[in-house]
Amino acid sequence: MVSSSRAVHRCDILGVGAFSDMPDGLFRSYLSPAYIAAQAQVATWMTEAGLQTHVDAAGNLIGRYAGAADGPPLIIGSHLDSVRDAGRYDGPLGIVLGIECVAELHRQGRLMPFPIEIYAFGDEEGSRFPVAMVTSRAVAGTLGAIDAEMMDDAGVTLEEAMAAYRKAIGAESGGGLHLEQARHGPALAYVEAHIEQGPVLESHGLAVGTVTGIAAQKRFSLTVTGQAGHAGTNSMALRRDPLAAAATMMVAAEELACTAGENHVATVGTLSVSPGAPNVVPGSVTFSLDVRAASDAACAILAEAIIDRFQSVAASRHVEIAHTLLHDLPASPCAAELIELMDGAIAAEGGKPMQLMSGAGHDAMILSSLCPTAMLFIRCRGGVSHNPSESVTSADTEIAQRVLLRFIENLGELHSA
Repeated sequence: MVSSSRAVHRCDILGVGAFSDMPDGLFRSYLSPAYIAAQAQVATWMTEAGLQTHVDAAGNLIGRYAGAADGPPLIIGSHLDSVRDAGRYDGPLGIVLGIECVAELHRQGRLMPFPIEIYAFGDEEGSRFPVAMVTSRAVAGTLGAIDAEMMDDAGVTLEEAMAAYRKAIGAESGGGLHLEQARHGPALAYVEAHIEQGPVLESHGLAVGTVTGIAAQKRFSLTVTGQAGHAGTNSMALRRDPLAAAATMMVAAEELACTAGENHVATVGTLSVSPGAPNVVPGSVTFSLDVRAASDAACAILAEAIIDRFQSVAASRHVEIAHTLLHDLPASPCAAELIELMDGAIAAEGGKPMQLMSGAGHDAMILSSLCPTAMLFIRCRGGVSHNPSESVTSADTEIAQRVLLRFIENLGELHSA
């Protein structure tokens, strides 16, 4: 088998230089020059592995390996974009491991009963434009209407970015986005290998684990409004301080998530204070709230409890609160048949099968509307991700590569029977 240390090395290559939009660290945003450079490099690796490559209307890079028979393909995928100041393995590792598995099949001259397509999705993180998973939603056919005039931080619209991207890669532009043209036809299944981004596998001393599903997620924007005033002349008893109220709300969200039990989380990740001067009692505060749980019902219950508590805090502190639901993603269970195949692949490669839920969102949750899905988690040191210290070992990726290849072979046997 092709050395798995090459998979780690290739992720390291993609983490520096022309493959990043920032000079000190990794940031690869959708349709950017670094994104184009990374696509070109990954396409070279795909070609060397025996895949035929092309780019679809959404800017996804796709490599296709023919099957012994034509028909709906097995899709292997993950994302090529990153958050700002990212780690090197969140996303690219899943793409590279898929390439290495096909490279091994190609080396042996083997074809599966079905074609294999490897997708390097372009926009899982939503780090450039104020939407996420645009390209996998385009492939799944669930994208719907999208604002072509939405802007990135530099004032570049999505339509302008797409036109510049298509020009850079020598593709026909024709004007407009036309992302819907990336929609995929029937697919046999989708499988994604990904670092865990959590500490469970490490705490159990395991290299890999089978994902049972992806948590439900609700994200809100909340604005607390009070009364701005001079910091020296507004008495404490009479203040209507929205920042103090918001601080109380954040602690309440943490407490409610902790008491809700395992697999319930609530996070405040952004905070904006206005007018934002050290000698002024704030007039308004806007913050985000991200709520996740294993099921749709559990997520809804926790979110409702938190919003109710926020409203109680607002009333007691004589401030006003308004909330907007930004997105509501349902839980995405993996297919039971594929979970069994993944567990079997882990056991066949000498591992101890372990099932765990994903609290993070992945392209797999989007592809579940197209076909049955499966995920393989890979241990990462300390559970750290979205951070330059993100780390995996070659030994663990070797196990993951063997398991993923075994999963592909088992799926082939199942569809040959």
